[in-house]
Amino acid sequence: MFSAGDSYERFMGRWSRALAFPFVQFGGLRDSDSVLDVGSGTGAVTAAVAALSPSSRIVGIDPAAGFVAYAQAHHAGDLVQFEVGDAQRLRFADRSFTRTLSLLNMNFIPDPVKALQEMCRVTQPGGTVAAAVWDYPQGMEMLRVFWNQAVALNREADAKDERHMRFSASGELAALFRQQPFAHIASEALAVETRFSSFDDYWLPFLEQQGPAGAYVASLSASDAERLRLRLRHRLLGDGPDAPIALRARAWAVRGTVPGPSR
Repeated sequence: MFSAGDSYERFMGRWSRALAFPFVQFGGLRDSDSVLDVGSGTGAVTAAVAALSPSSRIVGIDPAAGFVAYAQAHHAGDLVQFEVGDAQRLRFADRSFTRTLSLLNMNFIPDPVKALQEMCRVTQPGGTVAAAVWDYPQGMEMLRVFWNQAVALNREADAKDERHMRFSASGELAALFRQQPFAHIASEALAVETRFSSFDDYWLPFLEQQGPAGAYVASLSASDAERLRLRLRHRLLGDGPDAPIALRARAWAVRGTVPGPSR
């Protein structure tokens, strides 16, 4: 029996891991930082921080106990810990961390303004708060291909398309950051590529009910799901034989410097 963490890893985890390294570097990681990973999921950011700065202390929080359990089982270390937590009500004292990072999470927080306020509160003056979200409307090819074909078959599928998610268009996440009194704000588009070994490597994770796309496939009849599968295969491979597939993704990353002198 696969856990939610296993399913997420097969569906989006490969993308999260690829994006985590450039995102952590964008966040300004330094040796011996204290890092809060908000919405830590299966541990992609924490793993990147541990690899790039082994002396850093890292705390990952996520509201999903299943993801926390997966991360605890796969990312051990004396300086690493994971716990269930709410980004809107962080349990940590003011100025507890030098970096607070949130990867692919801000879209899903009910009150992102409150969460960003909390992230600022627990970050030291001169420290960095950074977040990144996928460019769902144009830059996340795995899902863009999926939704374009789903909508071609059924216009009602457009309502489920992640392109409607907040912060996913250019400039929207930066506008959220500008609501806080950061000393400095910087934005950057981060691009990554992932290779799928076959069409099934692309398609089968959609059957595990992960995210809006997985939920949409689960809502289809067997015949409609097969129609969608065939359209996707033709879109990605044409009429040719099965083959590896390379797709790219773009994320919007924003960082803000908490007012005050750097450490």
